Amino acid sequence: MEKSLVLIKPDAVERNIIGNIINFYEENSLKVTDMKMISASREVAEKHYSNIADKPFFGEVLDYITRSPIVALIVEGENAISKVRYINGPTNPEQAPKNTIRGIYGKDVQENSVHASDSMENANREIIIWFGK
Repeated sequence: MEKSLVLIKPDAVERNIIGNIINFYEENSLKVTDMKMISASREVAEKHYSNIADKPFFGEVLDYITRSPIVALIVEGENAISKVRYINGPTNPEQAPKNTIRGIYGKDVQENSVHASDSMENANREIIIWFGK
């Protein structure tokens, strides 16, 4: 079975839609195998977003992801990575189909409610960053 990391981002946690988001994954034959609510430290956020450290918006991303609690999930299932990314929809909520998490809950490109791993390599790296496994 394939695993993916999902982060329910601050905007979604602040709006009390954690359960709604988790339900999307569970209704699509994915299983949450680990979950925790945490306040992301700047250090952990920097590791997670190290791939965009050279971008001018890096500081804004760090400020956003550390502003309030997030929920980190390990989601497991057949083709979990591609399935989760399909369920989430495109990064930009304006381009996301209305039946996706970002299409329903996303506010803008940054406050788009969820993050998901985009490859097996990144899933493994991100799970270690957030869960130490």
